[in-house]
Amino acid sequence: MRVLLELLRIILIFGIAGSIISNIVNGIYINIGVNPNQYGWLGSIAILILLFVWYRNKLQFSGWYLGKGKEKLPKTASQILIMCSLFLLCAPPVLGVLQLIFQ
Repeated sequence: MRVLLELLRIILIFGIAGSIISNIVNGIYINIGVNPNQYGWLGSIAILILLFVWYRNKLQFSGWYLGKGKEKLPKTASQILIMCSLFLLCAPPVLGVLQLIFQ
């Protein structure tokens, strides 16, 4: 039962937090002139990566699951994933500008 509660918690965290943050990021993209329909998926992947790192390093220790395997991501893995996520968040504006230049 605890495993099912934890799975429901994960789904809700990724679903609700991911939707809210994704809407914020898409609003920022629209304000700076980037078409979120074309490149918004890059921001969504970045958000999912950030939520994964947040869950593995913080949230998993406050949930219902009490079994084995609860450990943080290695520091280098966390840093690499966060850097990739930041790169993906910055990619849509850069790709939008490049598209305008090469049209």
